[in-house]
Amino acid sequence: MARRPDDEYDYLFKVVLIGDSGVGKSNLLSRFTRNEFCLESKSTIGVEFATRTLQVEGKTVKAQIWDTAGQERYRAITSAYYRGALGALLVYDTTKPTTFENKMLKHFAEKEGLSFIETSALEAVNVEKAFQTILGEIYRIISKKSLAIGNSGGGIGSSVKQGETLEVGSQEVNAKKACCS
Repeated sequence: MARRPDDEYDYLFKVVLIGDSGVGKSNLLSRFTRNEFCLESKSTIGVEFATRTLQVEGKTVKAQIWDTAGQERYRAITSAYYRGALGALLVYDTTKPTTFENKMLKHFAEKEGLSFIETSALEAVNVEKAFQTILGEIYRIISKKSLAIGNSGGGIGSSVKQGETLEVGSQEVNAKKACCS
């Protein structure tokens, strides 16, 4: 199969990285998108994003990953960037118990049927798996929604084509989310 240019894709999925300041969201992003890790990285101010195009179940998906600032003072700014996201990775640092004790993540993930994947951006462990898992879940949900709309016998849903934006409201679909450390 010939390699597609980066601007050719079947789907564009926005995913946000959320978590306290200093837990490694930026390094998780740079490890996934550029296979880089920086020990001297600085705290994110506001929001940054990067993209990576990959294959998910035979479709070309452009993942737009948004890295939000973890400091409390940026909450009002960063929460606006959650809009339109189809998934979120909740990031914490296992060496800083307060970054995950406040959220009781593992128990919650098990109870709610959410994905829970421990990663290491430093050692490049499970980073690819975490993003593949969330993007795969988003794709499966979008595919089911497209089929359901397409089988409804008309209306705007029957004209949804690959490459077009498909809005998935939180009241319409209960999406699985992947959690990372």
